[in-house]
Amino acid sequence: MTDTPNTVAFTPERLVKVKEIIARYPEGRQKSALLPILHLAQEQWGWVSSETMDYVAEILNIKPVEVYEVATFYTMYHVDPVGKHVIEYCRTGPCCLMGGEEIYNYLRQKLGIEAGQTTPDGLFTIKEVECLAACGWGPVFQIREKYYMNLTKEKVDEIIDELSK
Repeated sequence: MTDTPNTVAFTPERLVKVKEIIARYPEGRQKSALLPILHLAQEQWGWVSSETMDYVAEILNIKPVEVYEVATFYTMYHVDPVGKHVIEYCRTGPCCLMGGEEIYNYLRQKLGIEAGQTTPDGLFTIKEVECLAACGWGPVFQIREKYYMNLTKEKVDEIIDELSK
C-alpha cells in the first residue's frame, strides 16, 4: 500500500463521490458522512493517516478530533500502514473455545509476525479484533469482506499460499 502524499487530496473521481455522499444528509449534518468518506480515503491510500483525518475534517467542516475519535474506535479503519492483506483475527471467547488460540499461534508463527505487524514483503498484517459475529463457525478471521471460518492449520496454509501468489 502507498503512503499518503505530503498534500492529501482525493482523486477527482473520489471527490465527486464524497460530494454525493455528503448530499445524502440534511444541511448541518455533514458529519453523518464521516464513515463512508473514511472508507473512500482508506481505499485511496490503504490506510488513514493523521493528515488524511485532518483533510476529511476540513471537507466535513468538523474538528479533527471528531474524525480521530471515529477512525481509532472502529477496527475497520487502519490508522497505521498495513500490508496488502489485513488478517483480522477474532480473539473472543467462542473462537478461543473452538481452538482459536492454537490456530492464532500457528498463523503468527507461519507469517513470523505478531499482531499489529506486517510481513517484510508487505503482503500480510495481523490485526486482532473483537467478535466477527461468526461464533458458530470459529475459529474465524476476515480479510477485506471475506470470512474464513472453521479454520485449521491446513486451511491457514491454503489461504496464505493462495494470497501469496
